[in-house]
Amino acid sequence: MSFISYLINGISLGSIYALIALGYTMVYGIAKMLNFAHGDIIMIGGYTIFVVMNTLGMPPILGVLVAVVVCTILGVTIEKIAYKPLRQASPLAVLITAIGVSYLLQNVALLIFGANTKLFTSVVSIPAISLADGQINLSGETTVTIVVSVVIMVGLMLFIRKSKTGQAMLAVSEDKGAAELMGINVNATIAVTFAIGSALAAIAGALLCSAYPTLTPYTGAMPGIKAFVAAVFGGIGSIPGAFIGGILLGVIENLSKAYISSQMADAIVFAVLIVVLLVKPTGILGKKISEKV
Repeated sequence: MSFISYLINGISLGSIYALIALGYTMVYGIAKMLNFAHGDIIMIGGYTIFVVMNTLGMPPILGVLVAVVVCTILGVTIEKIAYKPLRQASPLAVLITAIGVSYLLQNVALLIFGANTKLFTSVVSIPAISLADGQINLSGETTVTIVVSVVIMVGLMLFIRKSKTGQAMLAVSEDKGAAELMGINVNATIAVTFAIGSALAAIAGALLCSAYPTLTPYTGAMPGIKAFVAAVFGGIGSIPGAFIGGILLGVIENLSKAYISSQMADAIVFAVLIVVLLVKPTGILGKKISEKV
């Protein structure tokens, strides 16, 4: 039964990666840019919940709601100040700016909260579930993480396909110029995309810090990189691809730690990504796009 336990824990970890990857893939799919500050927005969300719960003594659900609001505002502000002026710039300029924003957020958190590790109180209060006569135990964090990630993925897909804003996002992702000629406000659509991605980052931060209850200014750095790997793995720009990529990445990482080496787990994850991209460069669910010249 230990394999089942490792598998379930891997799915739980992968669900967190999937939530983060959904934010990456939405921004890339619509704005065609990689927001490498996304992982640090997760960290900001974690610190917001920490302050609301531990300093102000508010309940966990309020902490999560405040974090969603703070991260949404932060994401939209970053897009307006740092990325919007570079809308017509080269991808390299946008990438360098995103890395700069990432370091800025880390150092601001370092100045405000210090480098000491904070102990994070879980926002999940439901009891553990025992299966197979007690041989398998699902923690409340594991159950909530898996359920929340599935619900959010389905909700995003319905939002994109059924809502007017979602249709506008699809139009902008296909051709910004043509979408603008059709009366779509491209700037507002991209801002909404950043808002949704940042809100997802806040939820991911709550679940990440609940499952691994420590918090530092660098908490979101490595999960952010791995979630980007997950998005590429599944096919960046694809919502179900990001979800599948996140789950697979979490399972591979957890099984690698259990059966091969905990020190080699990250290397194995990136090696698997390289193999997948060699076989299918667009990722698992990515589509090859032909450009007219």
